Amino acid sequence: MVKDVNQTLKFYTDILGFEVVQTVPEQGSFDWGMVKSGDVEIMFQKEASIISDYPTLQNSKPGGALSLYIHVESIQKWYAQLQTKTEIIKPLCQTFYGANEFAFTDPDGYILTYSEMNEAME
Repeated sequence: MVKDVNQTLKFYTDILGFEVVQTVPEQGSFDWGMVKSGDVEIMFQKEASIISDYPTLQNSKPGGALSLYIHVESIQKWYAQLQTKTEIIKPLCQTFYGANEFAFTDPDGYILTYSEMNEAME
């Protein structure tokens, strides 16, 4: 659930390098859209549209408890690039399980964690 599908798609394509796979409608103000990068596909639906499909979401808001964990290459490059383009909520660090990772939010408040395994730990 997102407030503005067009804005969300722009963030995922322009900032994160995803590509738009499909939108509904095909042009204009979108109610729904799907992006893809490698094996990761994410669908976004406008708040009013998804509440129409799933009335139980009527009291829900975009953002919140959803967190996406995405493996990337060149994590240092991603970290440097995203520091000025979004809110970093967890700085780049090495985890106890051998990953280098950081977390940030998208325009709707969803959390994305980018992770790259430390070669010495693989």
